[in-house]
Amino acid sequence: MTISPSSIEQVIPGQGAMAQPSAAPGRAKRRRFRFVANAKAATGLVILAIYCLFAVIGPWVAPYDPDARSADVLQAPSTRHWFGTTHLGQDIFSQILVGARSVMLVGLLAGVLATILSILIGVTAGYIGGLPDEGLSALSNVFLVIPALPLIIIVTSIVEQASDTLVALIIGFTSWAWGARVLRAQTLSLRRRDYVEAARATGERTWRIILFEILPNLTAIIASGFVGTVIFAVMSEITLAFIGISSISSWNWGTILFWAQGQQALAQGAWWWFVPAGLAIAVLGTALALINFGIDEFVSPRLRSAGRTRIRTADGRTVRMRVGFTPVLAPTSRTVPAPREEVAP
Repeated sequence: MTISPSSIEQVIPGQGAMAQPSAAPGRAKRRRFRFVANAKAATGLVILAIYCLFAVIGPWVAPYDPDARSADVLQAPSTRHWFGTTHLGQDIFSQILVGARSVMLVGLLAGVLATILSILIGVTAGYIGGLPDEGLSALSNVFLVIPALPLIIIVTSIVEQASDTLVALIIGFTSWAWGARVLRAQTLSLRRRDYVEAARATGERTWRIILFEILPNLTAIIASGFVGTVIFAVMSEITLAFIGISSISSWNWGTILFWAQGQQALAQGAWWWFVPAGLAIAVLGTALALINFGIDEFVSPRLRSAGRTRIRTADGRTVRMRVGFTPVLAPTSRTVPAPREEVAP
């Protein structure tokens, strides 16, 4: 019995044996740029790029020297000082521009270091297994319980001039354990997949299997761990500067908040002293969170198709499927006869 292609088209429109081969390249191209096309991810990437640009060119484009004093003491925002001035007449806008470099340097350097360590230890332990897996897992458990902030406080109290690089290295070396355990668990699931077994059967080297077969399937988890580490590193750097642990001679957003709190800016009504720095921190955290949400939607088809899937009911109406909501169809106008009651004899 032969089946004509037209009958296949009727059952699955557009998915026949030779159905529209020209649409495949366009579909593959859209799939390649699906992450950038996501509104949340695109917004977060644009904001993060602006912050990175200010971190590079901030000290050059700052209108004033952030340490320079002037007669404009505690001036509100104006055309001369966009974000106002401090109790010494220092320009707050210049301080925020110069301080962006320190915050972004610590966040990105700690994120890169922690991500590299989590990949090396987590993927190696999950793929090789055996005694190396036990040893690397024990090492991850040890670093998992090491608190980063107390260690930074101890190191900065010993070292006279603790630079931003030293703080970033400490945060990176103490923040890789959780990501390594997640990557190990995922690698244990991937190493027995059919395509990995096929690559191993053809004689592929271990490093090629890890690099070209396993790591591409871990990209989303790696990116999510990197974003989370950057957020933690940024908040740690700002917290250390705010409580006066790190050097207050170099400017970052935590240093601005430290001086604003020390000089009682809120009691004096100088809201412009701490609000811009707080907004800069909030916007950066929002950008990183949007990138994380975009990664989640890029990986999960269920989240990616939320609100887009439509189904047609038996009576011809269209219902939009949403994540977290169960569509309830309204009853039709047809009356349902009531159940008959039995009368006891």
